[in-house]
Amino acid sequence: MTSIPHDEPVFAISVVARMVGVHQQTLRSYERVGLVLPARSPGNTRLYSQRDVERLMQVLRLVNDLGVNLAGVDVILRMTLQIEQLQRELAEAKAEIRRLAEATAGEAGS
Repeated sequence: MTSIPHDEPVFAISVVARMVGVHQQTLRSYERVGLVLPARSPGNTRLYSQRDVERLMQVLRLVNDLGVNLAGVDVILRMTLQIEQLQRELAEAKAEIRRLAEATAGEAGS
């Protein structure tokens, strides 16, 4: 069985609507406000990736479980991405500091 890449747009809007339990119009409204940006086929059909479906599920959790409005969802998702990027940068900086400390300790021992 072939594994489909996480970012490959393969799901039609009708399939995604059933997967996440909302009406297709809800997905279109989320697209209008920029919460999800599905790819388009040559025939202009919306195609969603597994990553898009996961993002939609996150949006629905925020809206339905926590009562966050769509503007708040947008802010939360943007801040989450920014935090993840900063965490990656911090991990890289720590690794570089360790590498430099080890190199310096090795030179001092010579």
